[in-house]
Amino acid sequence: MAGNGEISEVKVSQEALDIAKKQATLGYRIKRNKACYMMLAPYFILFFLFTVIPVILSVCFSFTYYNMLEMPEFIGWKNYIKLFLEDDIFMKALKNTMILAVVTGPVSYFLCLLFAWIINEFKGWVRAFLTLIFYAPSICGNAYVVWTLILSGDRYGYLNGFLMDLGVLDNAIVWMKTEKYVLPFLIVVQLWLSLGTGFLSFIAGLQTVDKSLYEAAALDGVKNRWQELWYVTLPAMKPQLMFGAVMQITQAFAIADVSIQLAGNPSVNYSGATVVTHLLDYGTVRFEMGYASAIATVLFLLMVGSNLLVQKLLRRVGE
Repeated sequence: MAGNGEISEVKVSQEALDIAKKQATLGYRIKRNKACYMMLAPYFILFFLFTVIPVILSVCFSFTYYNMLEMPEFIGWKNYIKLFLEDDIFMKALKNTMILAVVTGPVSYFLCLLFAWIINEFKGWVRAFLTLIFYAPSICGNAYVVWTLILSGDRYGYLNGFLMDLGVLDNAIVWMKTEKYVLPFLIVVQLWLSLGTGFLSFIAGLQTVDKSLYEAAALDGVKNRWQELWYVTLPAMKPQLMFGAVMQITQAFAIADVSIQLAGNPSVNYSGATVVTHLLDYGTVRFEMGYASAIATVLFLLMVGSNLLVQKLLRRVGE
């Protein structure tokens, strides 16, 4: 009888294991949650058609010579060899992009978090008004007009006029046509425009933190606001931190409009060139789509690598 009982238990355990394996399959989850998948299907279809497929095609085209008039011709690694060994403009654009990304990415990320943390302390219409003030530059289509007036190269430019009134300058400087000034001013303007979607996600994340966590932390020995921020607030809003990081990385590596509007394309001695402006040159002016796809692939790999590094760093928040 004991043997029969053990056999029955083994059968039940095996059946339970089979059921668990079945429930773990993707097909079972889709069947069980088919209503949710049906509602998500339009987004997945559009994402696949307009994001996944273009990325795959771009990688494939990067190994070809393709001028949009003839069929693509496979040329192997020639585009990448030309890119890194023969294209001096790309190497300068890559250097500028890395400087812009390293400076504006982390700085704008921490500024977004700092300003969101400060603004969250206010209530009601004051918080809404301050949020609008900080967020407005990133959505204002004519934001470059302000900096065009400030950096105008004649005596009527605000910066030239101010420095000449102080006696710092004797003659007006054509700021965005002088090589040594182009990149620093692009960094300043990009930082001014960087409080965008990531900033709003931090505001939303801070408002969802459970207040009881602060009371529990106080009992555990948390004594000041900085400890609250590190041990309570930031761990509770990790999804928003990750979303903000992805947005800031994408924005930092995709800088182009600022450079084109203020320094022109091409800029003086390519001092304001970025990977994206170089990509636009080959993709929309010269129509060398194979070479442009190689540039896009390198930029894509840079973004993916940066995102993986940031994910690794954000896992340490609160430790």
